[in-house]
Amino acid sequence: MDVWVTALDALTTLFSLGHLSYLLLGVLVGLGVGILPGLGGLAGLSLLLPFVYGMEPSQALAMMVGLLAITTTSDTFPSVLMGIPGTSGSQATVMDGFPMAKRGAAARALSAAFGASLFGGVFGAVILSIAILFARPLILMMGFGEQLMLVLFALTMVGILTGSHPLKGLAACGVGLVLGTIGFATSTGELRMALGQTYLYDGFPLLIIAIGLFAIPEIFEILSQKQTISSTTQQKLGHGMFAGLRDVVRHKWLVLRCSGIGALIGMLPGLGGVVIDWIAYGHVVQSAKDKSQFGKGDVRGVLAPESANNAKEGGSLVPTLLFGVPGSATMAVLLGGLVLVGIEPGAGMVQGNLDLTFTIIWSLAIANIVGTLVCLSLVRPISKLTTIPYGYIGPVVIVIVFFAAFQATRDWLDLIALFGVGVLGVYMKRFGWSRPALLIGFFLSKGLEDSVYQATQIYGVSFLQRPIVILLILVIIASVTITFVRARNAPKPDTGQGPATRSVRVHEMGFLLVFAALCIWAFFDALQRTFLAQIFPLGASIVTGAILAVIAYRFARGSSEDSIHYDEVRTRDGRRTMHVYIGWLIGFLIAVYLLGLVLAAGLFVLAMIVFELRRLTWQGVVVAIMVSVLLLLLSQVLNLKFPSSLLQPLLAFAS
Repeated sequence: MDVWVTALDALTTLFSLGHLSYLLLGVLVGLGVGILPGLGGLAGLSLLLPFVYGMEPSQALAMMVGLLAITTTSDTFPSVLMGIPGTSGSQATVMDGFPMAKRGAAARALSAAFGASLFGGVFGAVILSIAILFARPLILMMGFGEQLMLVLFALTMVGILTGSHPLKGLAACGVGLVLGTIGFATSTGELRMALGQTYLYDGFPLLIIAIGLFAIPEIFEILSQKQTISSTTQQKLGHGMFAGLRDVVRHKWLVLRCSGIGALIGMLPGLGGVVIDWIAYGHVVQSAKDKSQFGKGDVRGVLAPESANNAKEGGSLVPTLLFGVPGSATMAVLLGGLVLVGIEPGAGMVQGNLDLTFTIIWSLAIANIVGTLVCLSLVRPISKLTTIPYGYIGPVVIVIVFFAAFQATRDWLDLIALFGVGVLGVYMKRFGWSRPALLIGFFLSKGLEDSVYQATQIYGVSFLQRPIVILLILVIIASVTITFVRARNAPKPDTGQGPATRSVRVHEMGFLLVFAALCIWAFFDALQRTFLAQIFPLGASIVTGAILAVIAYRFARGSSEDSIHYDEVRTRDGRRTMHVYIGWLIGFLIAVYLLGLVLAAGLFVLAMIVFELRRLTWQGVVVAIMVSVLLLLLSQVLNLKFPSSLLQPLLAFAS
């Protein structure tokens, strides 16, 4: 009876005007945050914390849960329309969502994603309701050894993402693992490969790696094509919204399976959305009979990660609310918000604050429903952005991406780091190396190192005898075997272009040597550390170096599997275009150093629009002014201090 009374109290609070108002406000704020590439729930919640301090707990929770629910839905807009992941957890959506937008099916991709997100979000809330009573034994079964094997399983999914080049995918993943070791070693506190820069003490920010690898290369490619994102007419572009919703119904069992995957893995502390996203994508690729359209615009490649990504929010709340252990980085910020408003997560949430727990769960479900309806209403107008000449959109998106990167640590070096990672992403795309693989390796590096340390310290090698560990090892072996067998037996693509020219092969060999140099540096740097701080970077650099050596050997022999089949990289014009846009980024950074971000952004946008369109238009002037004004307003509203400029004393308003 007490449970029913508590549930009734929660319903009364849930449907009160004040609670619903703050929930809707959180949804609207989250919608704007999710649309901006690279921000997402983590940045949104961080910006929201100062405003919820001192608020009524139910109202503060309504705002935070509303924002949390919608960002995993609205981040689909930049992923599909621009090929830029809205958050690190929407990387997999880009794989098929963006190709759909380029062929004029943006509305279908978005509506399919939102329909799957709605189901996943509500499914996650249902799972959370059940888990309040039954999840504790399951979570306690997953010790450090099981978590280690689960992280390794996520790494094996890299083979799914690399098509006919699994070695390149594994090497890229290994490079990500090595990059992830930069900064303090969590086991001993020793600095590794930081070059004396305080900026690198905590390693490269994930936000920089994520948007640098994906945003910059995609912007360059579309700018070089001198056309719109989609060549479809505006009259036809808005069509397909209902087709996307029908796709959700047609693939209902896929959506259900991936929602289950998202909710289940979301319960495991520390894994986060990007892992769930790619595991769901890997699942749909492995389980599909027809794999020919994945990466080219298969709607199943949108449904799987989007349903899993939203369902994981409910799953992540299980350890967050029950044990006070954040299920992800976003949940860590949410924990801070709960403490700010006087709520102590843990077992007491179920015992003393069960009504508040129910309120959080049901608020998550309602926010998903409201947020999905809002996003669906915006599908047609926003999808038409893909018909605007990219000469207007591209420069603005570049500024937005650099602004998003600046939110990582709000340091000038954020912009420099984004430039470096962006150039790396450009070359990886041109030479056929898997960018998602590198991102996955980087993201999992810290967690994998911690899991290795914890598992060996607590269990020794005996953790390999635990039943769940054995099961996961068998799954990993099967996954790797299937991937390499399929890659060996798969027909090689016939592009009709033949092997790459000698000069381009030399360029790619040089690119490979850069990765090899990183591994050598990590190896010798690790030798100077104590055992606990050196074991993981030593292992990662040795294994990655061995894979790179195999690739170099095959490449030197001219193996057809490692040939480049990308026409633009083999042409003089294609290489010139790439270098021209890299030059534009260098010019932008110089302008920021001299004039400040606000003024430099406006001038950069105007100059690049003129360069792309070969004429000065009043629309370009208006867009440039609006960009500077928007940045100036954001600096005031968010209390941001942009990087100081050399001419700051003369141009104080631009800083």
